[in-house]
Amino acid sequence: MVNTRRLAFAVLPVVAAAGLGGLGSRNAPSTYARLDKPGWAPPAAAFGPVWTALYAAIAVAGWRVHAASPRARRLHLAQLALNAAWPGVFFGAREKRASVAVIATLDAVLAAEIATLRREDPVAAALLTPYLAWTGFATALNASVSEPADSPAQR
Repeated sequence: MVNTRRLAFAVLPVVAAAGLGGLGSRNAPSTYARLDKPGWAPPAAAFGPVWTALYAAIAVAGWRVHAASPRARRLHLAQLALNAAWPGVFFGAREKRASVAVIATLDAVLAAEIATLRREDPVAAALLTPYLAWTGFATALNASVSEPADSPAQR
């Protein structure tokens, strides 16, 4: 018998984060294309496959986190809320400083979740480690990009 509460905890927050993030990044392709990016920035086409794999791993980790401590569960939901918020701040509002603060907070909360899970469920911690690597990379990218001087966000 499938534990529906556990399944809901694993899947629904991930679907919500992906959905809200998608809404917040509706204009991401055009915004990303015109940003002044460093040479190490990935092509726009890389983001879809990367996030698909990461969200799958986050959902599997969520299944395991459901059986972990209340602290681990709170951290898991908090990092997904930050994940959902970031695209709207970066792509929607075009608030670079605020988006760096959001993603840096995401990094910290996710690192705390992984540290907690290393003691409680090392498999869940391992499942989330690539996500932390990606968000760390995304934090550096977020901090390094800028709007071209003639963009509306710079006026």
